[in-house]
Amino acid sequence: MTALHAPPAAPEVLAHCAALVRPALRKAVDRLHPWTAEMAAYSFGWCEVGGTPATAPGGKGVRQALAVLGARAAGADGRAGIPAAVAVELVHTFSLLHDDIMDGDTTRRRRPAVWKAYGTGPAVLAGDALFALAVETLTAVPQSARAVRLLSAALADLVRGQADDLLFTGRPYTGPDRVTAEEYRSMAEAKTGALLGCACALGAVLGGADEDTTSALDRAGRHLGIAFQLVDDVLGIWGDPAVTGKPAGGDLRERKKTYPVLAALDSPAAHALPELLDSPARARETAGLIEAAGGRTAALTEARTHTTAARTLLTQAPLAAEAAGDLLTVLDFLVGREL
Repeated sequence: MTALHAPPAAPEVLAHCAALVRPALRKAVDRLHPWTAEMAAYSFGWCEVGGTPATAPGGKGVRQALAVLGARAAGADGRAGIPAAVAVELVHTFSLLHDDIMDGDTTRRRRPAVWKAYGTGPAVLAGDALFALAVETLTAVPQSARAVRLLSAALADLVRGQADDLLFTGRPYTGPDRVTAEEYRSMAEAKTGALLGCACALGAVLGGADEDTTSALDRAGRHLGIAFQLVDDVLGIWGDPAVTGKPAGGDLRERKKTYPVLAALDSPAAHALPELLDSPARARETAGLIEAAGGRTAALTEARTHTTAARTLLTQAPLAAEAAGDLLTVLDFLVGREL
């Protein structure tokens, strides 16, 4: 009688993919100028300022895992997706270096952000180096033209989404120029979903997938990105700083037009909310009113809608069963932080 084995938990899947990708990622970073290589290594948690080896907390490695799983979902060995995993991880890190500068965030994963540790100019340069290295990584794969096109399209979306997010901050909370829920979804898909979708699709391309399969994985990743951003919005207002690594109510103090805020503003119970939103020092009171007006519930409901859409795409696409199961496990893990 064959023993039944439980499917691996998401942290196991992420750890396995990270171990598979890490040597190639380190080898790629080592090709950079020593100074930008050190800043890159610092951002990955591999060293301290000055280059002393360290084992600092890094990211979850979600995008690199999605690339590896995308290759496996196409029926290939996960190692086929390693160049895609390296490229998307480099692009993600590049975006974080620049985002921290644009947002004025001084910490990242409980350490000084690269721009605080090394200076603004050097951090910009390190981000540029990582972006160039990502493109170079894909030029060496057999499907390079298709892969570079996918990455370039995702980068264009990412920049558009980031631009919208920055512009939203200066728009009013009420009136004809207010940010709409549809504008928010478009921003979240571009800023967060595009690279998640690209990770899945790039891995699938390197695994030999056809256009329909690649498109389904890309769309699933985009829905995942919207759901992830929605949950991140909830955590940005109500999350525990000890868990999130971010100050409580930080998004409110930065006047970010997050989905809980937009949804709450539509409620008659939130007539006092615009005034509170203009008072950063009253973030706790503001968070309470947003929750009472249904903003938190609305955001999590919307996240579930996009999670369901991603699951439907993954279950209907012709994917290798085990890899599809791992993709669903990672999906549930990412958006299950508050769901």
